[in-house]
Amino acid sequence: MKTTTALLLLGVGAMALAYALYSGTIRIPDAWNPWAPISIAESPNWLTGFKLGRLSDDGSLCRAVLEEAEMTYVVVPDRVTGPGCGFFDAVRIEATTAAVGEPFTLSCRAAVALAIWERHVLQPAARERFGQSVAELEHFGSYACRGVYGREDGRLSRHATADALDLAGFILDDGRRIRVLSDWPGEDDEAGFLRDLHEGACGIFDGVLGPEYNPAHRDHFHFETGGFRMCR
Repeated sequence: MKTTTALLLLGVGAMALAYALYSGTIRIPDAWNPWAPISIAESPNWLTGFKLGRLSDDGSLCRAVLEEAEMTYVVVPDRVTGPGCGFFDAVRIEATTAAVGEPFTLSCRAAVALAIWERHVLQPAARERFGQSVAELEHFGSYACRGVYGREDGRLSRHATADALDLAGFILDDGRRIRVLSDWPGEDDEAGFLRDLHEGACGIFDGVLGPEYNPAHRDHFHFETGGFRMCR
């Protein structure tokens, strides 16, 4: 009986606290308030995934958050290209904090995650390791109506909804190229830099796959939102 009463009181207290946070009766910094919108300027924390998840159901909020990003993009019309394939509330990204070569399409939520990762992981790691910024991203694309690993059967990839991006390499301001395929196996700063990027992405994206996951990812990082939580 005592245990039941204690659990009931604990539950009521938790509900009261949640309502107080939601209603603004109790004020805490927005970064630690689960009901406050996510901000690209705030350092990622344990609420980042939850806040990013809310953007999937609120396109107007997502687009408002994305306006904070250091990113050149255009909003693209919703599109359905096949069973389970297509995108909604997506943008075509022409540049980020770095050049991107061929523009690519991402869902708004994935674009916000990318902006957060660049601001708090990619560029700080480059400056710390090499004393300069990343000038260009080398990528294998984002949207593609296909199954996982390109299979015709089985479940669809997050690429099929523009929720995933494959990054193959990074070019620094001085022209130095760091490639996942060639530099991940090393022990130098280039390898350390790639591991910084992979580890940092795991705290922002829902799914992160790299060269140690399987041979299909030996030459790139796969970053996705909206799928299973995984960091491999």
